[in-house]
Amino acid sequence: MKKLLAVVAAVAAFSAQAETLTVAATPVPHAEILEFVKPALAKEGVDLKVKVFTDYIQPNVQVAEKRLDANFFQHQPYLDEFNKAKGTHLVSVAGVHLEPLGAYSSKYKKLDELPSTATVVIPNDATNGGRALLLLDKSGVIKLKDNTNILSTVKDITENSKNLKFRELEAATIPRVLTQVDLALINTNYALEAKLNPEKDALVIEGSDSPYVNILVTREDNKDADAVKKLVAALHTPEVKKFIEEKYKGAVKPAF
Repeated sequence: MKKLLAVVAAVAAFSAQAETLTVAATPVPHAEILEFVKPALAKEGVDLKVKVFTDYIQPNVQVAEKRLDANFFQHQPYLDEFNKAKGTHLVSVAGVHLEPLGAYSSKYKKLDELPSTATVVIPNDATNGGRALLLLDKSGVIKLKDNTNILSTVKDITENSKNLKFRELEAATIPRVLTQVDLALINTNYALEAKLNPEKDALVIEGSDSPYVNILVTREDNKDADAVKKLVAALHTPEVKKFIEEKYKGAVKPAF
């Protein structure tokens, strides 16, 4: 009984002293990576709470409104566009990993098998939609007015020899329509959730030169907080690098 009371007392003492850090994340791989570093942060006096989201809007909104401390789900081009559109001032404090965006099909094995007027689904947010179009341009499927413009839209397509029909959907919903369309451009986190293997299943996928590193994001007034700095340090360890490499087998790549 004395030992049990001592353990209870120790847990209570830790809870009283630990600083809580609440971070929003999409389920795979972001929340999984955060769960992996929880024990290390606990030893540093930080009680990490991971709040899982399946969309790309609320994690930024709730951090901006100070309902959450930070988030981990996006890349810098997306953050820049969000800040510009919403008038927020969120900032990146660390790059963690890269999730290459890929093109998937349940009907065809190669891009050149796509028939005339095939239906292609891309994300409906500005940066990931542009990113999808850039990948298709690089793959020779279409031609864009400016193949360096990450905010390219369907209106910027100058050559579309197969008269492909483009649909834009929220990124999270795209895997659900994969069997209903000819080609779907899917972010790796959602591809993994849908049990797709980006390295094997993607007809084409971004290379390691992609600028879309996923980042830890917070508010300007919180970027130098002790708990945030401890989280950054925990995310940049050899152990996390090994975890990413072994768990995702190349589908997610460390960026540090």
